[in-house]
Amino acid sequence: MDHRSPLYGYDPRGIVEAEPRALSPRAADLSGLRLAVLDNAKMKAGKLLTYTAEILNEEFAFSQVNTYVKRGFSYTATPEMIEQIAAGNDICITAIGD
Repeated sequence: MDHRSPLYGYDPRGIVEAEPRALSPRAADLSGLRLAVLDNAKMKAGKLLTYTAEILNEEFAFSQVNTYVKRGFSYTATPEMIEQIAAGNDICITAIGD
């Protein structure tokens, strides 16, 4: 008689079910556009994104630079935040900032 317990494994990849979506068209010229900066709330992300936005703004002279901060790095942006970013901006940058 075999008293060993069966071994089970966990696959952390999971299964993602999402509808494919087309990418947005690339902006031909960034000059004068409204830039959204999406900060994921990691410790160094804000600094990295602020610095990157400043460098980009020197080159492209955005009409606005708007910053948004997620609840935390492990959370997705809320649908309301995504709608706000899409409605009030032309382009968006984000980064992890580790």
